[in-house]
Amino acid sequence: MTAATLRVPGATLYYELRGAGPLLLLLPGGGGDAAVFDPIIEPLAAEFTVATLDPRGYSRSTLDPDTPRDQRVAVQSDDAYRLITHLTDEPACVFGGSSGAIVGLDLLARHPDSVRRLVAHEPPCFAVLDDAERQREFIDEVHTLFRTEGLAAAGARFLAGIGGTLKPMPAPADARAAAMLERLSANASIMMEHELRQFTSHVPDIEALKTVADRLVFAAGEVTGEQLPARPAAALAARLGLPLTRFPGGHSFTDAPVAFSQQLLETLSAPTTGGYPDASVEGVSVGP
Repeated sequence: MTAATLRVPGATLYYELRGAGPLLLLLPGGGGDAAVFDPIIEPLAAEFTVATLDPRGYSRSTLDPDTPRDQRVAVQSDDAYRLITHLTDEPACVFGGSSGAIVGLDLLARHPDSVRRLVAHEPPCFAVLDDAERQREFIDEVHTLFRTEGLAAAGARFLAGIGGTLKPMPAPADARAAAMLERLSANASIMMEHELRQFTSHVPDIEALKTVADRLVFAAGEVTGEQLPARPAAALAARLGLPLTRFPGGHSFTDAPVAFSQQLLETLSAPTTGGYPDASVEGVSVGP
């Protein structure tokens, strides 16, 4: 593994590289950083140059003193684009989990020439749902709890509201994992204050995504089922006339890391037109 930094407008991004081959960029969920992908990275690095990063303002990616602290989808996707073009002249494969999937969708919509294939796993863009107003009220309640009663109360309400499918991360097995958990603990308050409301209210550019739908895979965990974290992926897939691909585990790819990484490799290597692993695909009708 090699680590480096990249200057971008308003921030310095920390990123890590492993493996060799075409570029695969992994985008973490809210409050996550480069190390959250450690459980799935070894099989991926056998076939790809795998890049992971700390999103701006989190962990080792620092903001300039005059940079706004609120996170914006377009800014994070611009950061991802700058990292891709810094590392390669070719389109990259991209995997985004949770909030990282929202960033990936914006990256594909605004910089389609930089993406060969995007796997968007459970993007929490609740604003696309038919009960979007109820979900906005839920997120506002979580944010209010964070401000009035603290992170623990807000986190408990959030986990209950999404159906209890998000498992805690496993106990750290080494010093690197322990250091990551310390960083994620510090990141959680930043996410609650500066990202949760902004990202869950984001609506992807459906018209732009229609033109590149052959490069897009919407994914959701088998354990998540029909609960809230999976619903935006299903809704967006239906609107674009795409299937919803089920991956092992729930909202987190660390639930079943070996099986998850294997399915991700199969999905990334499938043909770009209608190519999804048959065994784990749900057919959906075309939405409005």
